[in-house]
Amino acid sequence: MKTLNFVSTVLFFALILSGCETKNELIFTSNNLEVGINQRGELTKLRAIIDNKDYIATQAVDNYLLSIKTKGIITFPSSCSFDEKEKVLILNYLESTVIAEVKIIEKEDYITFELISMTNKEAIEYIIWGPIKTSIKEIIGATIGIVRDADFAIGIQSLNKRTLGGFPTGYENSNLSESTTLTADLVDSPDSLKIIYRGNTAFPQKYGSSLQANTINRNKKHIMPAMGHEKYEVPQFDDGGIIGSKLAIFGCKPEEVLNTIEIIEITEGLPHPLLDGEWAKRSPKASSSYLIQSFNSKNIDEAIALTKKAGLNYLYHPGAFETWGHFKLNARDFPDNWESMKACVDEAEKQNIKLGIHTLSNFITTNDPYVTPIPDKRLAKVGSALLNMDIDLFTQDIEIDDPSFFNQMKYNSLHAVVIGEEIIQYETVSTTEPWTLMNCQRGAFNTKVQSHKRGDVISKLSDHNYKTFLTNNELSFEMAERLADFCNTTGVKQISFDGLEGTASTGMGGEYGKTLFVDAWFNRLNPEIKDDYIMDASTAEHFFWHMFTRMNWGEPWYAGFRESHTKYRLLNQDYFRRNYMPCMLGWFSMTAMTSIEDIEWMLARSAAFDAGYALLTSPQIIQNNGYGDEVLEKIKQWEKARMLGAFSKDQKLRMENVSNEFTLETLSENSWNLIPYSVERFEHKSRIRQPGEPVWSTFTFKNENERQPLQFILTTTNGITVSNITFEIDDFKKATFNITLKPGQYLKYVGGEKVILYDKFWNKIKDIGVDTDKLVLGNGNHNIKVNCQFLENNSQASLKLELRTVGVPEKVN
Repeated sequence: MKTLNFVSTVLFFALILSGCETKNELIFTSNNLEVGINQRGELTKLRAIIDNKDYIATQAVDNYLLSIKTKGIITFPSSCSFDEKEKVLILNYLESTVIAEVKIIEKEDYITFELISMTNKEAIEYIIWGPIKTSIKEIIGATIGIVRDADFAIGIQSLNKRTLGGFPTGYENSNLSESTTLTADLVDSPDSLKIIYRGNTAFPQKYGSSLQANTINRNKKHIMPAMGHEKYEVPQFDDGGIIGSKLAIFGCKPEEVLNTIEIIEITEGLPHPLLDGEWAKRSPKASSSYLIQSFNSKNIDEAIALTKKAGLNYLYHPGAFETWGHFKLNARDFPDNWESMKACVDEAEKQNIKLGIHTLSNFITTNDPYVTPIPDKRLAKVGSALLNMDIDLFTQDIEIDDPSFFNQMKYNSLHAVVIGEEIIQYETVSTTEPWTLMNCQRGAFNTKVQSHKRGDVISKLSDHNYKTFLTNNELSFEMAERLADFCNTTGVKQISFDGLEGTASTGMGGEYGKTLFVDAWFNRLNPEIKDDYIMDASTAEHFFWHMFTRMNWGEPWYAGFRESHTKYRLLNQDYFRRNYMPCMLGWFSMTAMTSIEDIEWMLARSAAFDAGYALLTSPQIIQNNGYGDEVLEKIKQWEKARMLGAFSKDQKLRMENVSNEFTLETLSENSWNLIPYSVERFEHKSRIRQPGEPVWSTFTFKNENERQPLQFILTTTNGITVSNITFEIDDFKKATFNITLKPGQYLKYVGGEKVILYDKFWNKIKDIGVDTDKLVLGNGNHNIKVNCQFLENNSQASLKLELRTVGVPEKVN
């Protein structure tokens, strides 16, 4: 700390004692950032030392270092003092009935703040670091907790698991307490695109941005909203409480953020996983693409061969487990359970391929030993009541003393309760007393039907709409460690914690439950796994950032190959960049009908954002797709060029536009041509005109490239067959294809003397000769008339056209 001169210091503390205001302040510094705090505990300065620019939000009020909540009210400090010898800031609240001591340590690259004591701590509901209010509004890393402009970045980092990033649930800015998508207008963006914010460790504000963290006092059992329920019993949890809450504040140039965080991780003992000997957040391998295949003990060699042919190093199983909970593998595919998976891993490792597996985190299937035949006492419970009656083996209507936890039906997937060692499913709850669980099915999930006595405890089991049960905190730790044992035993080095939001069943809240679960897994890993894994999850949280390798959102199930989640995938790339995460495009599904053009559309986006992807496929799909081998070669070459950093900044920028299309032509081992296309799509619709009136469609196509033949792909819609397809260019050249194009077939021309007819799987049916001169276009706009004979009378029938010309090749090496 830079101290004031002796006279100023004496005056400062005298004014603190008298309660008068002054501009004097305490100054704490790292190499790059100066933090000022006045005698009321307010932040007065966030100065970048490099250019002497202060980033404190001058338009904001209540800019305090630490605030508390007690008796339902947020309270700020009224005064503070500083013990120079102990390096402790003393903050006074509520007329000094609450006194907090914050240990401050100035380090080279950051400053740490730790709450080391607080009077009346049992009465404090939670503490909030900040909100630290800055004038920066350009780039907000909501998850990582960093805000920055072109010149400077200011960030915070939680230094232990219970110091949670962001606002606590129920904070007065509760609308900011969950992941959300807001319009960019909030940060004065000139466009109306959406921006994804996950979490709010950093968040845009009208005055700029705020940085905040919190620690909750979990010393009392209570009831609160959770898992979609208004009422959920939350247990007491002894994690040390608010004492020990700790965070770092730092400032640096934006390009130095990752270096600074790495120093914080190593110095403060935070998770610091490596990947091939390099910090995972910096490793190029963190964004590695991978194939998703349902391999097993019998076909693992075939799956490995396919992965190698695609030039990839990771092979991922989408659903190997027969049960979640104990994580037993499917017996048909892995007859020796984990040992069978280990054998697959060992075989893959011999060929430099690493295996991965998909999980649903703390979801427990109803066939798992945690459920049947004797339910584990640590299955998560919404809440409990007492039996109001004795019940025998045949009772189907069960009276209870309180329906509060049982009549919450909206997020009640399994309708399950547990009494002793019996699980019972009920249809509904009576609407009047006596409160009754109606039409009960006894001994559910092969548990044993038992008699129970009046006054016995009956508990509503927490569940997920995947028809699974969930964990309390103790069982959550055990399941996480079991997953780590699976990784340690088998050698699997890629894992996805899907469904991680289910850990809210512990009552620890969204962020804390997720962090505790994955942290338990991480700490259990053997060193050879811990320093060589790739891990992602369904949600990203602040402290969790240190453990995951990357995130990979985007699913293929909702539309066509290019259309499913497209905008969401693109928004995620912006989110990743703002939060210093490796970019990933998400999952894509290749079928036997997927075109080579669609595959290269995906690969160009991968190169544009330096983002990996997951491609769901199989040897059978590759074999059935007429372009199968070419698809694998394209994946291999694009991924190789991307991982070598071969594409220029300008090329990447153009490839970010999903309307632009490219192909990659291999020249040598480490050089390629990137070839752009001009592509436009049209539709010639069937319509009835008066006799003699032409029924062609006229389109304007702009050839932005040099003189060349017009390339095209044609197909029909709505199960229609067409014949006698005619192209007429500029009312001068006319090309007719005397062919019948059936539903699902494609007519494709990429230059030369042949047009090729393909079936729906892109297998060649036959070649058709063409006069190339009749399809040649010069540079500029052209009128193209299209006609055909529709063989069915259907007003919805049409011929779809994709027209393209080839641009000038660009060297990539």
